[in-house]
Amino acid sequence: MPKISKTGKEMPASPIRKLVPYAEQAKKNGVKVYHLNIGQPDIETPQIGLDVLKKYNGKVVEYCHSAGLESYRRALSKYYDSIGIDINYNQIMVTFGGSEGLIYTLMSCFDEGDEMIVPEPFYTNYNSFACMAGVKIVPIKSTFESGFALPPISEFEKKITPKTKGILISNPNNPTGYLYSMQELLQIKELALKYDLYVIADEVYRDFCYDGTRHISVMQIAGLENHAILIDSTSKRYSECGIRVGWVATKNQDVLDTIMKFAQARLSPPYFGQLIGMASIDTDPEYFKEVRAEYVKRRNCLINGLNKIPGVHSPMPKGSFYTMAKLPIDDSEIFCRWMLETFRYENQTVMMAPAAGFYATPGLGRDEVRLAYVINTNDLNAALRCLEEGLKEYPGNTLNKI
Repeated sequence: MPKISKTGKEMPASPIRKLVPYAEQAKKNGVKVYHLNIGQPDIETPQIGLDVLKKYNGKVVEYCHSAGLESYRRALSKYYDSIGIDINYNQIMVTFGGSEGLIYTLMSCFDEGDEMIVPEPFYTNYNSFACMAGVKIVPIKSTFESGFALPPISEFEKKITPKTKGILISNPNNPTGYLYSMQELLQIKELALKYDLYVIADEVYRDFCYDGTRHISVMQIAGLENHAILIDSTSKRYSECGIRVGWVATKNQDVLDTIMKFAQARLSPPYFGQLIGMASIDTDPEYFKEVRAEYVKRRNCLINGLNKIPGVHSPMPKGSFYTMAKLPIDDSEIFCRWMLETFRYENQTVMMAPAAGFYATPGLGRDEVRLAYVINTNDLNAALRCLEEGLKEYPGNTLNKI
């Protein structure tokens, strides 16, 4: 029998989706499953975007430019200008979701075996993207105790080798909800300039910052023009995960020219997705005001509820719509599967993402889960009751062994 490739064997399964068969079986058995495992908001997509499909009367759906529709890129440039970020439309490459944008970035900027420093925990698919590109992730651990603040820059410097080519951050962070400050970004800048590194910033949650905080883009840091690469997307901003449209933005022309070669090979990004995304840019600002207020309500409900459960700890996120929670359990993967396969509370249960897959360091995250507060507060409260009752019954509850 022909053999599977080395890359295929090393490609990690998604901890966010690998438990889906157990959730599906529970639903077939009539169980209500509360999905806190995945960042799929129930927030309605702006009508202005949906109307594009209803009004479309074209006779042929054609290829577009490999960099994306010029009209869309100009609209994105105008959007960035409105929030104080100077990006020309020619410095934007539209991609099949932010995911493709990051994959192309890694393939354009790193050789096989090169190293990329990433604060952990991090978005689990970074492991997958790095695997595809042959890049080695070098993790720097952030901690619950600090609220997942950027680790000391001295820790970054200890990890730099001749193979180090860049630093990747998610800001606001998925999975922790941490929002990086200007001071932290300036420390990264100093390191990037000293060692001539790329700074790749995944900023897809930019519009979800709370408690009066302000998002600062890597593109706003003077002096990083040839180092900074921005990954962005429509998915979360407009609750349009399914249209699969994202982009890469950078002032580094060599990076843009290289990404273009990969983009040309896949011909063009999704046409209808770009039309929806372009229309959505004109969404009434009141939409975001209401959405942020709703997420604050959900965040407070979930975090306060979690911290009332014996043995559970979760810091208060300042951005995105995720949190990491430390639980009194022996193994989060076993616990999350047990919740779906075995546990029932009033014929309900909760689906969570085991946190080990959000780390690159073996052994970390085994007593942690990532939770997304993307469902309404009534459902969040019901999910919290399920979790509390589940922890009481779980045979691997470490509090029962004290």
